[in-house]
Amino acid sequence: MAIIIHLRGHLPILEMKFVCLPGGRAMFQTLLKRRKDSKMHKCKFDVVLACGIIFALAGLTGCAGKKKPPVQEKVVEKAPERKPTPPPPRIQEPPKKVEEKPSVPRDLALNTVYFDFDKSNIRDDQRGTINNNAQLLSKYQTVRILIEGHCDERGTNEYNQALGQRRADSASQYLIEYGIATNRISTVSYGEERPVDKGHDETAWGKNRRCEFVITGR
Repeated sequence: MAIIIHLRGHLPILEMKFVCLPGGRAMFQTLLKRRKDSKMHKCKFDVVLACGIIFALAGLTGCAGKKKPPVQEKVVEKAPERKPTPPPPRIQEPPKKVEEKPSVPRDLALNTVYFDFDKSNIRDDQRGTINNNAQLLSKYQTVRILIEGHCDERGTNEYNQALGQRRADSASQYLIEYGIATNRISTVSYGEERPVDKGHDETAWGKNRRCEFVITGR
């Protein structure tokens, strides 16, 4: 009773404590109204009030004892940084060897090819000679030549001029078919104007029916 009487002057505080309980405010207001209406004995009221205080204190203690669990911060894992893929190593190609062109000998000379009377085709016995000339021209690819067509004294000048040109063209075509570039070959006809042998027999004439290969550039 001493506790109950002692707490009578603290009704506002008790009201606050009742409010903390579910439906506490309505319960507290109902008790006060019944006490005023004298329908409830003061002693009973005090007992009910004391019980309310106990429940209120117990409820507050329970409320105070409940602590919210600490909020755990979500740790966002960073994705590992992707390192750029290094470019593949460059394969260094070995330097290309520059083929050195052989220097042209100063004493380089090509051999003369001979023809039958009134003919411009390459004789079988002269093919070895013209093939040798072709091999030298293939080896020394900077060499340029002039093919001179010649004839013996028999026949007119006009005829021999044309015949000498046919012989020069025949030798030029043979070298081209062998693989010598056309731009390295020039032709000219001198007819019967430049004989090697000024004799008037078959021996002299056989020497004059010819094609000479003159080097014009190295």
